[in-house]
Amino acid sequence: MPTTRFGPRYGRKPKSKLKRVEVELKKKHKCPYCNKLGVKRLAAGIWNCPKCNAKFAGKAYTI
Repeated sequence: MPTTRFGPRYGRKPKSKLKRVEVELKKKHKCPYCNKLGVKRLAAGIWNCPKCNAKFAGKAYTI
């Protein structure tokens, strides 16, 4: 579980929201140009496909 690093601090709701965001961020995303799974996040809202070398904008945590 990604939120165990916080221990008993901060409460249940903020940790569950963070967990949903981090799970969505870490899952494999499909490139809109070549349809390959494996798009990586470079920065908030900037994504890169290593296969076709396409760099494009999307949402902060998902495409």
